[in-house]
Amino acid sequence: MYVVVVYDVAVGRVNRVKKFLRQHLHWVQNSVFEGEITRAEFERIKATLREIIDENEDSIIIYKLRSRPSREIMGMEKNPMSDVI
Repeated sequence: MYVVVVYDVAVGRVNRVKKFLRQHLHWVQNSVFEGEITRAEFERIKATLREIIDENEDSIIIYKLRSRPSREIMGMEKNPMSDVI
C-alpha cells in the first residue's frame, strides 16, 4: 500500500518521529513522508509512532492509498523522489 504520513508533534518529539519515519518512508517536506510499504510495515510504523507521541498533544494523519498518486509540485521540491535509490 502507498501511504502519506503528515504529523504535527511537540518540539521535543519532532526529531524522534522524523528519524523513525526516515527509516521507512521518503521525506517529502517538513512533517510529510510518503512511500510504498507492506501491511506489516504499516502496523509496525503505527505501533512505534504510538510509543513516541503523546496522543493528548500530538497529531499524526496517515493517508492510505491503493497506488502511488500523481503529484504536481509548485515551487521548489525539497527532496525530489529521483534522489531515492
